[in-house]
Amino acid sequence: MSERRLRVLIVHNRHRSGQPSGEDRVIDQERLLLARAGHWVNTFERRSDDIVSMSLLNRASVPLRVPWNSAVRAELADHLRAEQPDVVHIHNTFPLLSPSVIAACADVGVPAVATLHNYLMVCPSGTLYRDGGVCTDCTGRLPLPAVLHGCYRGSRMATVPLAVNMIANRRRWWSQIARFFCISDAQRNILIQAGMPAQRLAVKHNFADDPNVRRTGPGEHVLYLGRMTEEKGLRLLMAAWDAIAADGAHRVALVLAGTGPLDAELTEWARDRNDVRHLGLRSRKECTDLTARAAAVVAPSVWLETFGLVVVEAMAAGVPTVAAAHGAFVELVQDHVTGILHKPGDASSLADCLRRVLSDVDRNVKLGYAARRRYEAAFTPAMGLSRLVDGYQADSHCRQRFLRVATTGKEPVTQQRQLGGSEGLS
Repeated sequence: MSERRLRVLIVHNRHRSGQPSGEDRVIDQERLLLARAGHWVNTFERRSDDIVSMSLLNRASVPLRVPWNSAVRAELADHLRAEQPDVVHIHNTFPLLSPSVIAACADVGVPAVATLHNYLMVCPSGTLYRDGGVCTDCTGRLPLPAVLHGCYRGSRMATVPLAVNMIANRRRWWSQIARFFCISDAQRNILIQAGMPAQRLAVKHNFADDPNVRRTGPGEHVLYLGRMTEEKGLRLLMAAWDAIAADGAHRVALVLAGTGPLDAELTEWARDRNDVRHLGLRSRKECTDLTARAAAVVAPSVWLETFGLVVVEAMAAGVPTVAAAHGAFVELVQDHVTGILHKPGDASSLADCLRRVLSDVDRNVKLGYAARRRYEAAFTPAMGLSRLVDGYQADSHCRQRFLRVATTGKEPVTQQRQLGGSEGLS
């Protein structure tokens, strides 16, 4: 056990289980990573799944508590006093936690860091995407356009709490969080342009566990793995695949795995075709197997992805990616080295890139080998742990504690728990 142990409390609102979130998976992986390295780690969380079991009155009041939840503030403050963590790591606070968790940290005097998994700091919907394209109408100004266009779930009413949250808590986030972890340089640059304090924004790429299975041979299919939504580029992919089918250039099928609002449209499109398989939601093990058997993974997002875990997981399996040349994909995919980048929003460009990655088997295999080397150099759990702990240590409070432990070999006088414990408080 390392003498430089750290006590970390993770604060997170888990997403609905009906649409599995890469964000939830990243947080679970980080928690296990810290625990296995000998750090004490615990969780304070809410689950969006719990909303359906609430009374009608409580359910109706959820939007009112999105900007501020006094009960959560008090509960978290009590928890912090009892557990005495060295750092609180905040992830998602919507809809059941709220930014009141920041105030709880200040109440007790515990430093807080936050990972930004999206663009919620500057966009009420968190995507910088509207009406089929990138939208920055709300960045650096009041988010009235988001309300006008009903950017969250197509509803003005549902967007209002998010807009109010953004207005009411922007100063609190930007002044009271010691450090923000951006998950790509692309995301960081956009947030700085939108007015966020550059000195508080650090880049910490996500990592992926080694799947312990790699592609052998040229692969059996092209794989799309993720949410079935418009901003993920599904309609663009359909158009590109239709073009490939029209000229008979494909040698493998397109496999679609995931779920989302476009499920029915995709099911109808794939009906009676032998070159498309729409599998729906699959287990993690099944997704890992599908990735390792792919000739290529395709990520045609039309919004500016903040990271792209599916790309890194493809690298880990030795599989090249065809991805849109914007957002984080530009720094994840080395064009014509570990994969191929296509012109964003251009179905013809996407079709051409898919043809190229499939037409030359030897070149495809070389791309896959290079992708695996890129994973080993930059996106392993060891790299993830190093970046995470370095980020915690960068805060002065955490750094002082680390130095104290390193020089004295003694922990602060706090009740020690079983390392790796994780308790969800709801």
